[in-house]
Amino acid sequence: MTDTLHDVRSPGWAADPPVVMLFLHGFGANEHDLPGLAPALGLDLPWASLRAPLDLGGGAAWFAVTTPGSPDPWVVEAATDTIWQWVEVHLHAETLVVPIGFSQGGLMATQLLRTRPDRVLAPVVLAGFVLGAPQPADGALADSRPPAFWGRGAEDRVIAAPAVARTASWLPLHTSLTGRVYPGLAHGIHAAEVAEVRDFLAEHVGGNRR
Repeated sequence: MTDTLHDVRSPGWAADPPVVMLFLHGFGANEHDLPGLAPALGLDLPWASLRAPLDLGGGAAWFAVTTPGSPDPWVVEAATDTIWQWVEVHLHAETLVVPIGFSQGGLMATQLLRTRPDRVLAPVVLAGFVLGAPQPADGALADSRPPAFWGRGAEDRVIAAPAVARTASWLPLHTSLTGRVYPGLAHGIHAAEVAEVRDFLAEHVGGNRR
């Protein structure tokens, strides 16, 4: 892994935006995978989309897959650190991030929340899951219960069942969860899901609506 993450950013990127959407792609994709969602999410916010640090040759990953749904904590924590390093270099110290992650990127969105919740606003987890190991802010989150969105397909066979069960247990105890399961959807993103994410963000990221 490298400490420097490549990124693409929204046109007219501001020097010190108060809030930024942070797109975090899934295994084997790249930084160009998720920004197409930005117009449909309905927020007048700058965005950045990060390329994961593990080069797969044509794509990238936040960490190597060993046991599906149960990655080694240290590799996930190292990837989390690389995202925070990017934030510290490219964003103002008071800028909040709205992490929107798919699959592995969804796990990384929850990692940002579980490590530095003071910098995270309304994380969106699409077909993702949470790490099984305790994280630094878990106790604080159990008290504060910030808003979070978790959507997944009822027919998703990529995310292992134990990871889904772990996430279904952890999120309601540590967030004010908006959870959705989409019938007929496999490992992907549903149009109805995008609409519900838009509503979720409109409610919880106020003052930046289109």
